[in-house]
Amino acid sequence: MAEAERIIGTPGIPGAASAEPEQSDGNAASGDRSGGDGQTPAERPSGNSVPASAADGTDERPRGRRKIAVLFTVAVLAYALDLISKMIVVAKLEHHDSIEIIGDWLRFEAIRNAGAAFGFGEAFTIIFTVIAAAVIVVIARLARKLYSVPWAIALGLLLGGALGNLTDRIFRSPGVFEGAVVDFIAPKHFAVFNLADSAIVCGGILIVLLSFRGLDPDGTVHKD
Repeated sequence: MAEAERIIGTPGIPGAASAEPEQSDGNAASGDRSGGDGQTPAERPSGNSVPASAADGTDERPRGRRKIAVLFTVAVLAYALDLISKMIVVAKLEHHDSIEIIGDWLRFEAIRNAGAAFGFGEAFTIIFTVIAAAVIVVIARLARKLYSVPWAIALGLLLGGALGNLTDRIFRSPGVFEGAVVDFIAPKHFAVFNLADSAIVCGGILIVLLSFRGLDPDGTVHKD
């Protein structure tokens, strides 16, 4: 019996006890090689790695899309208000007497303007049409680098106003690209204008203020 136990081996034999620590040591060594977290060195990210979202700018894209959404929302509102107001003026006020809003200081009077904003440059209708179209293209290209809400509002006002007057240039008489713009806001001692002109002027003033503050369309601030 003792001979059989010697041959087979039992847990009480020193040789069997020493075999198990060697096996556990082997497992520990393999765990050290894998980093202790179940990952091999090839699978483990290096300390200098940059998250994919930061590397390709995906964190910035949603911010940029929101600013673009602000730009086009402001542009659509400005364009819609200008278009609706002109439709009402043509239907209800054209060929009728002017309407006094604040005595002689402010009245509504429908006129057709072949020039630029506030009635200037009537001999250059086609030139102003081309300029308006160019402004729209520039704003659309600039929107891709837009990360500032104030700039989005300013460019939206410019875009909506330019589209409003460009619509008149294209679709109103006397012809395509030569159409006369509908103006109706007539302050005392000032030129007659429309809501598109107001949007363009407000957008331009806001751009000047932002430039003085050093705020760029991409959201960075610089000081001269």
